[in-house]
Amino acid sequence: MTATYTYDIFSSLDGFSSYREPGDWGGYWGKQGPELLEHRLGLYRADQRMVFGATTYRAFAQMLADSTEDSDVRDPWVTRMLSLPATVISSTLQGPLEWPDATVVGGDAVDIVARLKKESDVPLRSHGSLSLNRALMAAGLVDRIQVTVFPVITGQCGIEPIFHGAADFDLELLETRTLDGRTQELVYRPTLHTSTAQ
Repeated sequence: MTATYTYDIFSSLDGFSSYREPGDWGGYWGKQGPELLEHRLGLYRADQRMVFGATTYRAFAQMLADSTEDSDVRDPWVTRMLSLPATVISSTLQGPLEWPDATVVGGDAVDIVARLKKESDVPLRSHGSLSLNRALMAAGLVDRIQVTVFPVITGQCGIEPIFHGAADFDLELLETRTLDGRTQELVYRPTLHTSTAQ
């Protein structure tokens, strides 16, 4: 049986995963609420393996190192995510990592994730890791794209467009929900778009 792989990403309405100064929203663009946080915790309660690229792993490690117990970075779902086993795909990082149960694996990401999908007895999930997940989508290894769209437009300060440089995909909507009356979660099954032109 093949493990399901979910690409889990936060986004502004205009498709950015983060923002630079002078943006002053704070974590979750300042739009987190109790439904969102409880839902995120529910998503991470189940056993699963996290998959990260080196850049996202470094960003998480830095945020955690700089945070306090009361900051958004230490929300219960993030704490739960930290307790899950993780595979970090990198040719530059070396273990041991500060993540409690993380393994660094070097090599081609497509080959690594294809092998993980065959061997894992739990679902795979990647939060962030934009370039890694674009490559995995192109290889047909992403089963679900879960986009949480926050009600902001970051036209002046948005960085890291979540699908910049991606191939073309058709998307089948599997689930949708509204959290705290303002934030949308959309779950899609991606299929590489094939041209119908003759």
